[in-house]
Amino acid sequence: MPTARQIMTAGVTCAQENETLMDAARKMAELDVGSLPICGDDNRLKGMLTDRDIVVKVLAAGNDPTSVTVAQLAQGKPVTIGADDDATEILATMAKHKVRRLPVIDGHDLVGIVALADVARALPDRPVGDLLDTLSE
Repeated sequence: MPTARQIMTAGVTCAQENETLMDAARKMAELDVGSLPICGDDNRLKGMLTDRDIVVKVLAAGNDPTSVTVAQLAQGKPVTIGADDDATEILATMAKHKVRRLPVIDGHDLVGIVALADVARALPDRPVGDLLDTLSE
């Protein structure tokens, strides 16, 4: 089984916790991505920010994305996977937490992201189908 390090997308760009959501949204648009890891001044992972978070928790709530910071949406401890964890662990973690993207950590350093699409390219159809069923429930 491949490891997270082997199937992840490396070179991940973070939304810094002190950035506004408008800045983070622009970064998402430039990178053509729907989520960004949230990193602190210490470069440690603080959470994940999605385009849906911005729309539902800020815009739909009538808040100004130029005054809300990324840190305000970083909630709880982010779900991660170790760089050397294998695909079985990736599938189990995604299913358990019902997430489509997992930040990949090596020690305390963010080294990449494993997305559902990465898993689909790297693994046989059956385990990926089972994961999709779980995420769709």
